[in-house]
Amino acid sequence: MRILVINPNTLASVTDLVATHVRQVAGNRAEVVPVTGRFGARYIASRAAACIAGHAALDALAEHVTGCDAVYLACFGDPGLAALREISPVPVVGMAEASCREAAATGRFGIVTGGAAWAPMLTEFVGSLGLGERFTGVRTIAPTGDRIANDPDAALADLAAACRRCAEEDDAGVVILGGAALAGLAARIQADVPVPVLCSVAVGTEAAIAAASSGDRQPPALALDSIGLGPALTRRLSGD
Repeated sequence: MRILVINPNTLASVTDLVATHVRQVAGNRAEVVPVTGRFGARYIASRAAACIAGHAALDALAEHVTGCDAVYLACFGDPGLAALREISPVPVVGMAEASCREAAATGRFGIVTGGAAWAPMLTEFVGSLGLGERFTGVRTIAPTGDRIANDPDAALADLAAACRRCAEEDDAGVVILGGAALAGLAARIQADVPVPVLCSVAVGTEAAIAAASSGDRQPPALALDSIGLGPALTRRLSGD
């Protein structure tokens, strides 16, 4: 099976990082097709950037989904997820949704990520999933994910401390380390945190593999006139 992995920001280095970890988790169960956003913010750390990223994700899906069995939106925050599902002929998995649902299944959960702007955005996102009663909140550290990816060792102590605060002060029974650029760091800080720390990239990968294995296919019935969009997205929106 083939999984289209969409990084809706424009940093190819983040795409490479995510693809490496998705392949490690998937092993020989799936072929990974990584794609970087064709336009938009270098890294998503604001509402405006997230909105643009949703468009970039739609553009990437339209261009590359043919021949794939599932789509993995590899951005914690899932920009454009509902719209992707509306136009996709195959299942679409969002990194944040998959992680939050898995964490909530075990009890109370918190989120740790990079960049203060994500705290209200993710709080609203969790509420939209109907998981607010099990959510203990978001703890952020100052560097955004792109900076963490450039020097992960420098962020480990702060990430571990934020996860401990989720457990000890917020009473979270599990913590999601959220963010494509934080791939692989959960395992590196787990020994310093008293509750399980979930890697959002790994959780989303397993969900994408399960979705691809389901065989669900629902060709969208769209007939939307548009102007100024990329050719592939224009065709998909028109139903061609």
